[in-house]
Amino acid sequence: MRALAMTAVVLFGVALAAPALAQNTPASRGTSAGKAGQAPTGHRQPRALDTPPADQTPPSEETNKQLDRELDRKLKGICRGC
Repeated sequence: MRALAMTAVVLFGVALAAPALAQNTPASRGTSAGKAGQAPTGHRQPRALDTPPADQTPPSEETNKQLDRELDRKLKGICRGC
């Protein structure tokens, strides 16, 4: 009975140690301590402060809208009912 209990304790210990041993695989050694989980330079997640307000349109859109209105006004008489 004692041998069975000792075997169960050893197997339980191995089962608990397996995830800890898996952390030292060669694939995980490529990252230095404290740097794991950070994106490469130039690939950071944008924040709310990095985006323009929702009610403000970029100047290029306003310029395009104005140019479209001028073009529509100039083309109004050229192609009616086509």
